[in-house]
Amino acid sequence: MRGLILVMIVALLGACSDVDPRYKIAPQKWGDAIIEVQTRPEVLKPGMNEFLLLATTKHGRPVFDMVVYIKATPEGKWEQTMEDGESGVYRRALLTPGTPTLYVKLRKRLTDESTVLKFPLVYGEE
Repeated sequence: MRGLILVMIVALLGACSDVDPRYKIAPQKWGDAIIEVQTRPEVLKPGMNEFLLLATTKHGRPVFDMVVYIKATPEGKWEQTMEDGESGVYRRALLTPGTPTLYVKLRKRLTDESTVLKFPLVYGEE
């Protein structure tokens, strides 16, 4: 019985733990927007991965007046992300063949200002 309780406690702690910091992608700023990239799965593997881009202000308000594109290689085709309502969350699945960088192109809808940010990618062990 004690063994079962110990296993359950370890499983619950594992489920609540954060991803290994080696695989976290540091957020970047553009104007008043802070862009954070999350991946699914959380530890990248070469192949198809989903990218979630969270755009917020420093006060945590969503930035939803943008069109966001991503690609995994410099010569690749820009793929437009889907916006989840007006939540400041943009998502897209993308083939990443082990490339070290995610390119993110941001364009404001009203002013046509744009920029490209480069996020370093770290892949998990196979």
